[in-house]
Amino acid sequence: MTSSATDSRESATGAESRDDDSRIRLFLMTNSFETGGSERQFSVLAQNLRPEQFQVHLGCIQRIGPFANQFGEVPEFWLGRNLYGLKSWRTRLRLSRELRRERIQVAHAFDFYTNLTLIPAARFGRVPVVIGSQRQLGDLLTARQFRAQAAVLRWCDAVICNSRAAADRLAEEGLSRDKLVVIGNALPAEVFTPAPAALPRRQGKLRAGMVARMNARYKNHSGFLRIAKLINQRMPEVEFVLAGDGPLRADLEREAEILGLGDRVIFLGDRRDIPAVMASLDVAVLTSDSESLSNVLLEAMAAGLPVVAYGVGGNVELVNESRGELVSAGDEAGFAAAVERLLAAPAVRRELGNNARKFAEENFSLDNVRARYEACYLELLEKKGVRTSPETWRPKTEARRNG
Repeated sequence: MTSSATDSRESATGAESRDDDSRIRLFLMTNSFETGGSERQFSVLAQNLRPEQFQVHLGCIQRIGPFANQFGEVPEFWLGRNLYGLKSWRTRLRLSRELRRERIQVAHAFDFYTNLTLIPAARFGRVPVVIGSQRQLGDLLTARQFRAQAAVLRWCDAVICNSRAAADRLAEEGLSRDKLVVIGNALPAEVFTPAPAALPRRQGKLRAGMVARMNARYKNHSGFLRIAKLINQRMPEVEFVLAGDGPLRADLEREAEILGLGDRVIFLGDRRDIPAVMASLDVAVLTSDSESLSNVLLEAMAAGLPVVAYGVGGNVELVNESRGELVSAGDEAGFAAAVERLLAAPAVRRELGNNARKFAEENFSLDNVRARYEACYLELLEKKGVRTSPETWRPKTEARRNG
């Protein structure tokens, strides 16, 4: 049986769970419950859609990761070792039957693997509205993977992209812009709330830091360390912070030692208290080679920090000279110089940090983004002629199409 996030939340508060046919029956599917950006956005949306309007059902491919315990026994639809093998098609058929049994009206896949799983299953199960997602640029997929996903996304009624850069990449592949909807990442209220610093402040010390899982080379932690080396040569009072964990951590710790930064780089490991980590920094940086819309940059902005990042993907939609600095991709000397300028100018840091926080509040607050999702779901249902309750709440903020 599919898991209802709404009913679980009502039960947790002592409210009586209900099967209200006037609510829109929505199925959300994630690959897993790890701490990546897509998984975190899935978690935020699944727990915050309005329960009086949406009966939310959940599914996943693998019930693993630290967010899993927030949702109970979410049904798994494991594909096996081959996306196109017999087991994967049996799984899609089982999922299709489940969607039909639950009379799902909107099916929304959140990432690459769920696009290839849920979209064909929902079409076969005659779900009225089928939505895919593009939450990365596509350059991290193989050519075969990208073509397969693009083909499946053509079956959707809409594809929700978290940046214009991601939407543009799909349009270049031939997807109709009429199907592409841009809705940015949601920031829950707690990331705007001042928090005690995870690392106590030290007299005369400044800090630049990055939050990123250490499981992929494109995050470019090695580049961060080389940039730290350049900064250290001119500003030896600066400390560097890396929050995150993963299989690359041991190699990165060795790289820091080889660069002579052993006592200058603080490895915090996996952290859930991101506001506290941000409160420990003076400048937030992101050295990734590929980004659609970075949660890390948004969380740094919400904390009132100026940011420095490479001008790749959706970074250009978040960072400008009033909120931080963008650096040409691969220009490590330029990146180091940008960080140094900010570290040397506390008044500028405050001004840019305040601008960044205001920008994040106005564009990516949970209420704002939730309203865009709800408006998108309602609009697509209306286009399909699916009747919803006359009392259905209609968000004032419309989903923004990438037109």
